[in-house]
Amino acid sequence: MPLTLPERALERLRTARHVVALTGGGMAATSSVPSFRQAHTGEWAQFDVSELATQQGFMRNPRRVWQWYDYRRKLADSAEPSLAHYALVDIEQHFPAFTLITQTIDGLHWRAGSRELIELNGCLRRARCFEAGHVLSSWDEEEETLPPNCPHCGSSLRPDVIMFGEGLPDWELKRARHAVEQCDVLLCVGEISAIEPVSSFPFLARRSGAQVISLADDDSIYSMLADYVIVEPLNQALPALVQAIVGGENTRQVA
Repeated sequence: MPLTLPERALERLRTARHVVALTGGGMAATSSVPSFRQAHTGEWAQFDVSELATQQGFMRNPRRVWQWYDYRRKLADSAEPSLAHYALVDIEQHFPAFTLITQTIDGLHWRAGSRELIELNGCLRRARCFEAGHVLSSWDEEEETLPPNCPHCGSSLRPDVIMFGEGLPDWELKRARHAVEQCDVLLCVGEISAIEPVSSFPFLARRSGAQVISLADDDSIYSMLADYVIVEPLNQALPALVQAIVGGENTRQVA
């Protein structure tokens, strides 16, 4: 599949020292992971968002909130990384410096092999205790004692994700902003929630002299601030971008 990028844009990307990719719900969709709204169906449709996805809802009914996120965790676990996920791994391995910033919480970037990863909204595959913030990647779970207790301090575990009404973590935001300000190219990949301060990342990148490329078919702030826009589906566009950058060796074929 030919890319809709001029050669001068590709050459600047090929010679970049530091590339940053920003992803969101559009990337999750490449693996058919349901969005919050899509998962808020069936038995869960009877509950308001405030009952399922807020800290206050967790304090009122921790068992229900834990079960809601466990349901979403199982949906994510049943999905597989897409060609788009693997293409970002190939891009990471090519450049001297690469940072992947994501709003997704499904853990598919990590499962695909991305390692220079900032998960701004946390991850369903982790939990942290409510009192002390101990972060766990595994825990013992029994139906009669949900949510599980932290093995370190005994307090209840909660999903290690950002719930509605909670701010993004300062340290992760600082890392993400620093990467954007230092990069040569910013790739805005797929549909991304236009929330501050993330929606200002294209502006920060351009102010620092970086090239901004949007891979999306929507008229978002990310595409409006981009130097170039690629509108092809991500599972085709990202593998094709890899082939344009590094050639055919060690790249996955476009489906």
